[in-house]
Amino acid sequence: MRPKKVILCVDDNEQDLSVLKFMLTTNGYRVLSATNGDEAIALFGDNQIDLVLSDFAMPQMDGNQLVKKLKLLGSHVPMVLMGDPPKMEGQVHAADALLNKKACSPLELLERVKIMSARKRGPRKGMQRMAPAAELAVAS
Repeated sequence: MRPKKVILCVDDNEQDLSVLKFMLTTNGYRVLSATNGDEAIALFGDNQIDLVLSDFAMPQMDGNQLVKKLKLLGSHVPMVLMGDPPKMEGQVHAADALLNKKACSPLELLERVKIMSARKRGPRKGMQRMAPAAELAVAS
């Protein structure tokens, strides 16, 4: 059985966070939740995260600031900001995707999570792994 993908959900609204956690958990994901940026950074540092879903409008540290900090810790992890497009407009975002929190259906959100959390494991079939020069030097 494949290990469950781990999704870090960050939202200052406990009710929205609970709904998101329930939806993802019932669809086969393992969910870690945080209500602020500091909690999210601590969870991100302590766990293997496959995707980050963050609300844009949060007190103290908004979603974009959080994503920038998390990208410094793990730039390979896909990150999605959810929020109100007029509030997010005019800013450069560090996230890999932006979703309209009010207009995005649960089905659309799940499809986005599925696509963005998919990781290729191991080399592609028919491809041979090339050893780095350092390994070749040690082998000789």
